[in-house]
Amino acid sequence: QVHLVESGGGLVQAGDSLRLSCSASGGTFSSYAMGWFRQAPAKEREFVAAIARDGRSTMYSDSVKGRFTIFRDNAKNTVYLQMNSLKPEDTAVYFCAATPTYYSANYYVSRNKYDYWGQGTQVTVSS
Repeated sequence: QVHLVESGGGLVQAGDSLRLSCSASGGTFSSYAMGWFRQAPAKEREFVAAIARDGRSTMYSDSVKGRFTIFRDNAKNTVYLQMNSLKPEDTAVYFCAATPTYYSANYYVSRNKYDYWGQGTQVTVSS
């Protein structure tokens, strides 16, 4: 079982950048596909980005494509989310998630396909 801990959230202004980190322990990190999700108040948790086990394949939601980048360092057991050109609508609690199961690519946008979750880190973007 893998344990995930997010960090790097904070309060920033529109147009700023933030880098979130998610550190994993308790499992073989390279055997997990990783995802980032976010949840704004009174909204469903939504997919942000996902990355394959070897880091060679990534996918993004349309709302963050071109602004956010997901990448991982398997030697450090860490996945990152680089967020540029932040907007007020990016305000949410951001969660990282892990799954050891192989799915067709499109399934990784579904939060139900992930087995392990971190506690989340708050990102607030002021206008």
